[in-house]
Amino acid sequence: MATRKPPRAAAPTPAFAALQRADVPHTTHTYTHDPRSDGYGVEAAAALDVSPERVLKTLMVQVDGADPVAALVPVTTQLDLKAVAAALGGKRAQMADPQMAQRATGYVLGGISPFGQRQPHRTVVDSSALSHATVFVSGGRRGLEIELSPQDLVSTTGAVAASVSS
Repeated sequence: MATRKPPRAAAPTPAFAALQRADVPHTTHTYTHDPRSDGYGVEAAAALDVSPERVLKTLMVQVDGADPVAALVPVTTQLDLKAVAAALGGKRAQMADPQMAQRATGYVLGGISPFGQRQPHRTVVDSSALSHATVFVSGGRRGLEIELSPQDLVSTTGAVAASVSS
């Protein structure tokens, strides 16, 4: 009689692998993503019963036509493209093409994490995040969130903290 091997644990997303390598303390949160939802961050806040101001969405933008930049803002706000450009010493910013964002990060829209992207990208975090003890960012797929201190988010990604939301 053949013996069965126990199922392998699911490999962590690249985001979690990056945090583990960097030895960053964090907490994992999961929820059941509703495929009909397109407000991923608002959905996460409601499902996890946390203030939406603490849940950050990762948006990919291009400053002065250069490589994509990760911009993190609370899910309750809009990204101020002029402020992102100014924070990074540029003149003009625009949202990155969704397909380009997915290729550059290795993540699907609604699951883009600031950690473990295919290649490192410059990052800007809205300064409002620094007023919270912890914040939530995508863990690399829809329905998976990482909770960590905003200071660890900034230091691990090498982010600039600036007022980039409205």
